[in-house]
Amino acid sequence: MTKTQDFNDRMLSLGLARVAEQAAIASAGWIGRGDEKAADQAAVNAMREQLNKLDIKGTVVIGEGERDEAPMLYIGEEVGNGNGPAVDIALDPLEGTTLTAKDMPNALTVIAMGPRGSMLHAPDVYMEKLAIGPGYKPGTVTLDMSPVERVSALAAARGCSTKDITVCILERPRHEAMIAEVRSTGAAIRLITDGDVAGVMHCAEPAVTGIDMYMGSGGAPEGVLAAAALKCMGGQIYGRLLFRNDDEKGRAKKAGITNLDRVYTRDDMVTDNVIFAATGVTNGSLVPGIKREVGYLTTETILMRSKTGSVRRMVYRNPVQ
Repeated sequence: MTKTQDFNDRMLSLGLARVAEQAAIASAGWIGRGDEKAADQAAVNAMREQLNKLDIKGTVVIGEGERDEAPMLYIGEEVGNGNGPAVDIALDPLEGTTLTAKDMPNALTVIAMGPRGSMLHAPDVYMEKLAIGPGYKPGTVTLDMSPVERVSALAAARGCSTKDITVCILERPRHEAMIAEVRSTGAAIRLITDGDVAGVMHCAEPAVTGIDMYMGSGGAPEGVLAAAALKCMGGQIYGRLLFRNDDEKGRAKKAGITNLDRVYTRDDMVTDNVIFAATGVTNGSLVPGIKREVGYLTTETILMRSKTGSVRRMVYRNPVQ
């Protein structure tokens, strides 16, 4: 039996949605409370508890950090009850801890699962990222292009003016020159303060989100999670690891990466069929945030399978004490 046959994505998908839901519900009490660590810890605890109820032999390949940095859901941790297929798990129990603490848009709980060996073991370093939505030829935009060239190439492929393109960029001092270049084309920019998994996902549904392209540097682990989402939703993402010192290069080599200059495509980062679930914590363009009413919390989860290209939206009204 092959690993893909052993990985019954259809049966596991609803369980994965519940993992994302419970992490979101656990973090709900910390929305707008100003405590990032407490919000994150609540989500981590709930996600780990739910994962251990699933019929899987899971290994966390993208998680909360190295074992000595994270007591739970660390890279290499085994999760699940051990009674099912061997799977890779990439997760961010609370993507946007600052967004949650400040009650700002687009905080999510995010998790992806695929057959063992299907996801890039990305080290905890920066990655230069470039993403666009579905429907374009491979190589329409590349990391070797300047920001101006990328906007022009995408506009040409779309058959529109550069002024009709909107680019999502993480608001950081390191991106100031890139932002100026993009604006010189007449393109619009949506700046985000955190949460670049959601930022990349926005490219996959431009008619809904208004975002055509994502560019900039952010965490490499989040790049793999974003690639898993686009594997399901359609779209392209390119990533190249960035290293600030020899210690970071050592992390990459420890993760089994030998070519430090390699440009990874979506299918390099996620090589097999995956399932992906994300639950809204605060309101966002992709999924609404948690809604409170007396006695209930209501969440919405987007659940996707790359094998079928299916996208399911699930509303869960949960009684609370």
